[in-house]
Amino acid sequence: MKTLALIACVLSVPALDAQDMPKPQKEHEWLQQIVGEWDTAGEIVGEPGQPPTKTKGSESSRMIGGFWVQSEHKGDFFGTPFTGILTLGYSPEKKKYVATWVDSVTSHLWTYQGSVDAAGKLLTLDTEGPGQDGKPAKYRETLEVKDKDHKVYTSSIEKDGKFVTFLTITYTRKK
Repeated sequence: MKTLALIACVLSVPALDAQDMPKPQKEHEWLQQIVGEWDTAGEIVGEPGQPPTKTKGSESSRMIGGFWVQSEHKGDFFGTPFTGILTLGYSPEKKKYVATWVDSVTSHLWTYQGSVDAAGKLLTLDTEGPGQDGKPAKYRETLEVKDKDHKVYTSSIEKDGKFVTFLTITYTRKK
């Protein structure tokens, strides 16, 4: 029965012509510059007065169609192997960049919306998620494209109405 229902559903959908398929927009083209193989070096700010924790890792990013970047991050998170998956694209309906993030050290699905500055160098994404006290908190992530071989990512949490950066990662394109 399920097979017949599936066949009926498929047959009722009009055939799409290649001309009818959406085309990537200029906002999607912006994503091309962050695709590639990258080495990462990061700093995680901990308690006040304590030195930041250093991290190293890698990122592998590819385009899916002309619409999405899918990135896999690998590294070390306080002595634990770490994997994170980012999807990033542009939603013409929302007129915003949209993203998701999942990783191997948390159970939270992060969802983001944001924009690129007028200079085309800085992507800013906002989200809400669990705070350090277990209550919801506002977060702001930025990705600054320095040049074709360098980019910098920051993650900040809102405290007392201001965003405080707790993570900075510098990316260098592998040669």
